Amino acid sequence: MKPILVAAVFVIVGGCQSERSNPQPPARRDPPVKTSFIDITEESNVHFTYHNGRESGLYAILESLGGGCAALDFDRDGNVDIFAPGGGSFPDKNRVAGRDSSLLRGLQSLKWQDVAADAGCAASNYYSHGCAVADADSDGFADIIVTGYGGLQFLKNLGDGTFMETATQARLDDKLWSSSAGWGDLNGDGFADLYVAHYANWSLDNNPECRGGGPDGRDVCPPREFEPLDDVLYLNNGDGSFTEASRSSGLVAGGKGLGVLLADFDQDSDTDIYVANDTTPNFLYENDGTGNLREIGVLSGTALDDRGLPNGSMGTATGDFNNDGLPDLWVTNFEMETFGLYRNRGLCQFQHVSRDSGVNAIGARFVGFGTATEDFDLDGDLDIAVANGHVVYYPVGSETAQDPVYLENLGDGVFKRTVPGEKGGYFQQKHVGRGLVTADVDHDGKLDLIVSHLNAPGRVLKNASETTGYSIRLELIGVRRNRDGIGAVIALHTSAGKQVRFRTGGGSYLSHSEGSLFFGVPSEVTCTKLTITWPGGEIQDVPLTQTKNLRIVATEGHPALIGVQ
Repeated sequence: MKPILVAAVFVIVGGCQSERSNPQPPARRDPPVKTSFIDITEESNVHFTYHNGRESGLYAILESLGGGCAALDFDRDGNVDIFAPGGGSFPDKNRVAGRDSSLLRGLQSLKWQDVAADAGCAASNYYSHGCAVADADSDGFADIIVTGYGGLQFLKNLGDGTFMETATQARLDDKLWSSSAGWGDLNGDGFADLYVAHYANWSLDNNPECRGGGPDGRDVCPPREFEPLDDVLYLNNGDGSFTEASRSSGLVAGGKGLGVLLADFDQDSDTDIYVANDTTPNFLYENDGTGNLREIGVLSGTALDDRGLPNGSMGTATGDFNNDGLPDLWVTNFEMETFGLYRNRGLCQFQHVSRDSGVNAIGARFVGFGTATEDFDLDGDLDIAVANGHVVYYPVGSETAQDPVYLENLGDGVFKRTVPGEKGGYFQQKHVGRGLVTADVDHDGKLDLIVSHLNAPGRVLKNASETTGYSIRLELIGVRRNRDGIGAVIALHTSAGKQVRFRTGGGSYLSHSEGSLFFGVPSEVTCTKLTITWPGGEIQDVPLTQTKNLRIVATEGHPALIGVQ
């Protein structure tokens, strides 16, 4: 009865002030697509591996989180680059050390070159986990925050192909164990602020021995053995420095945060925050537009599952899965739990619909981490990809390496699990997956995947799906608010109805996807215009011709530039 009571209370109390109509989803026109991803890692000279220090034999929970990756264009040459934290080691039982990060510069013809040392972003003083990308100083170049155990790294992009580590100068003085982070302009001053999720109060002095299936009778301890750490929020001062404003902005205590996502969830033209917590209720922070946050996770229906229980939540994403114009929430969870799909009903009321949407049909044996919600087959709706892998070395009744999951949207927010590619391909192999991001690495209008693994090389997967649809690609450049346009809501008007996308900060797990927004359109459907609602509420219409595979650059307050991909 607990979930019913929570829902009833929320209907009376209310949450956010916005409300949207629920139009019928556009009908699918094209035949079903044969989705396929091809592993091009080796021939593309892609080499990055996250190491967790397992060889030490400490069984530290620090080893279980793994590392993420990021797709970005750090040098503005039009090619997709890859950044990946390197993890860490235990040189002795009294010390935690970091490993070098990788920065792979995208070249022509789907080749990459590791330039981390020359770019000044290889060395790490900390055991690293995640990365989040944004143009923090609005100079036109992407900066990187790197999370981990012991402190943050803030890699300021100097615009000449190099970075400078400036966490101390920027007053990003967080020393707690951080996992995911996300950028977004929370107080509307035009600069991207930083939310950093913290995990648990572990240390070498607080590393209990837990029983398990290892040869010595041990394994990694579960998170319930440790107290949670409070998250932290840094407001961007606009001069290269930040001010810590966690309590003054309304952050609540605790959490064990693993995933962070910033977007306009209540459609009121400011940026809200969702946090996926491990074994504790998830957070949803409603922003009043000035950076004052109110935590409404339980009231909104996004804190717990359909049994009224907190989950071991890791990765998170948002998207309009049923084409009603509202941002739904997607969360990957621990084994014996259901991955969570929360349908947005308006007025900040969400309903757990994993059963009704077919998500439950994949079973409960996966430990889900990085995830992406995109139209991979260009048929007009959002599909889902998930990287899976266990957090212990000797799981009971399960496997450490697990199958990745691909969920095809059948067109109305109902999903069916399919296995993309040919026999023996990536989706038919088991991996200890962690980070997962999307990027159009070959500029063909279809979104590809980049995946990081635990103690194994990361992979680049080219989308080779046989589709007759086409895509619209949109890049946002903010002027009055944050330069990346995080928090914007974009509607594509077509002959079959509207598609809506949301510019987000953070997302997936410890990772960052390419910043452009992609719309898939069936071949018989025509597009008439894009409507961009910028953070702050300014509305910009971009008329479209019948030309397909468009690439659009929209600058706030200026006419959009439209070309062909």
